[in-house]
Parts: sequence; structure tokens; C-alpha cells
Amino acid sequence: MERLSVSVSDGERAELGRLIRARGTPQKVVLRARIVLASADGLATSAIMHQFQTTCPTITRWRQRYAERGVEGLCKDATRPGRKRRIGDDQVGDVIERTLHSTPVNATHWSVRTMAKATALSPATIQRIWSNHGLQPHRVKNFKLSSDPRVLEKLTDVVGLYLDPPEKAIVFSVDEKSQIQALDRSQPGLPMKKGRAGTMTHDYKRHGTTTLFAALNVATGEVVGECYERHRHDEFLAFLKKLYGQTPKDLALHVIVDNYATHKHPGVQAWLARHKRVNLHFTPTSSSWLNLVERFFAEITRQRIRRGVFTSVADLEAAIVAYLAHRNQEPRPFTWTASVEAIIEKVGRAKEALETLH
Repeated sequence: MERLSVSVSDGERAELGRLIRARGTPQKVVLRARIVLASADGLATSAIMHQFQTTCPTITRWRQRYAERGVEGLCKDATRPGRKRRIGDDQVGDVIERTLHSTPVNATHWSVRTMAKATALSPATIQRIWSNHGLQPHRVKNFKLSSDPRVLEKLTDVVGLYLDPPEKAIVFSVDEKSQIQALDRSQPGLPMKKGRAGTMTHDYKRHGTTTLFAALNVATGEVVGECYERHRHDEFLAFLKKLYGQTPKDLALHVIVDNYATHKHPGVQAWLARHKRVNLHFTPTSSSWLNLVERFFAEITRQRIRRGVFTSVADLEAAIVAYLAHRNQEPRPFTWTASVEAIIEKVGRAKEALETLH
């Protein structure tokens, strides 16, 4: 075969040598560099083929690639054209249109297989189209817009307490988690092990319920909690008195609560009238997400209650008390970041979308 040489400068030769000696260089890149160096040394193509056990087209390709792109051209494969599209834009548009504006005859939403059957495409194609366009028909999120006529006033009041709390005051987020069940499983569960999740029976034995009243200190993250059998205004008032007695007398108490009738009971209002340093701030109706203590309730439910096994109400209450004591050793506050303007803008978009649809 003919002898084809490649022009390699001293600097490039040194760079190729470093590339060959480098520990992390892939073997195919090392082979390409050796082919170029052998060609630069004047070896015939047949000799290079024999020495490196390769083919003539491979040698020719990397000689040309080096001549065009230098050392960098040896380190990366050239991009190759992918397979020609078999699904046209019209078909993709049809899938998206059906997904967004129609439902199957016998279902509330499309699945990969029902859409594939309706459009004569493969399930993998449907999945790829949905993924590329961010469509997830199987998912749905709950929401509700507040119809409170004073929604802006209450929203500004509560968010203001989070973002700019008053001086010489403590801000508490207060609510009750009612009907917490003391559940005992009908059979012991199996422990988690490699390759298998822990197990828990689907059925259970009820041993009664309790109600947790909790007050989250917005600034410090500490939680004051108390369990009661019921959640009437008597229990709420008893809990307020506990907060009142456990806080410094020279600090005002700003207590954020929801619109539950218990919080507005005449007995509660009468007590508040006699204790001026306690001020209640109400969230708008249907806006429990605005009360930060709900975040704590989600945490204790996930970490201690949902998978717990309790043989009595006393056992459940003891677990809640222990959880609070442990958490308060290293309290961590929840940080509110959303401004009133951002919330109002989001609510406005939701109303606009609802009006457009309906």
C-alpha cells in the first residue's frame, strides 16, 4: 500500500505523547493517536494496519480528522445523523391536542396505552411525546381559591407577621390536628432489608383518638403542644392560657389561627378582651396553607404518626410528647419566602384560567 504521511509539529507530537501516556485516556483515543504518530513517522498504511490490527478506512479517517481538527479531533467522535423521524409534526400535534382537550370514552384521563390505541402509535412514542412537552395526564393537584371578601386584608396581615414581625412580640402559628387515631396493626410488619421495603398490614385496630393543639414559634421554630380529648372552644381557650402563662409578660402575643368557629367563640372573645397582649390574626377562608404550623403537622405525621404502632391513646400521646421534646432540643424554623404580591399574582392567574375554561 501507499505511504501517506501526516505533518505533525514538535508541539503536537508532545501533546499526542501525553495523551497516550495519560491514565484516563480511552483506548480508542490512544489507538488514534498512535496511528497519527506512525503516519507522521512515514510508516506505510499496510504496516500500520499490521501493527495495530486495524483497517485502511480507519487509518484514512483519523489521518483526515487530524489534518482537519488537530489533536482535539481525535478525542471525540464526529456527530452522526440520527434515524429519520417516523412521527410527523401533525401526529405529535394530534397527541397533544387529544391529551389537553379530550378524554377517553370510559375514563377521566388518558393513559399511555389508551392514547396509543386511539392514535395507532406505540406506547413508547406516546410516553416520549408527553415527556418532551411536560404532559402528565395521570397526575392532578388539589386547589381551592378563597372566597373570603377580606382575603387581601387577611393575607397582608398574616404574611406581614412572617416577613416583618413586630418588635417586643412573639408570633405563634396555632392550629389543632384533630382525630389523630391510635392505630395498632393486626399483625407485626416485616423489617426492611436489601432489595425489599419494610411491610405493614393494611388493616388495623383502633384504640381511640386524640387532638393535638400546637403553637409554632415562627421565629425560633419551637413548638408548644398539648393533647386533648376534644377540640371545642374550652380546649382552645385552655391552650391559649397555657401559651399566655409560658411567655414573658412584657411581650405581646400575635397568634395566627384559621377560621374555625372554635377560635371565634364568645367565651374566647371575652377572654381576649381581658388579656390585651394576646392578638388573634385569622387566615382567609380555605387558606390553611397560609398557617405555618400546618407544615409542622405534615412533619410529625410523616415522621412519627403514620407508621407508628400505638396500643392505646396514652401510648400515642406519649409518642407525640416525646417527639415534641426531641424536636425542641434543636428547633428549626420554617422560613416563609412568598410575598403578598407574588401570591396575589398567582391567584389572579388561577382566576383568569378558571374564567377562560368556564
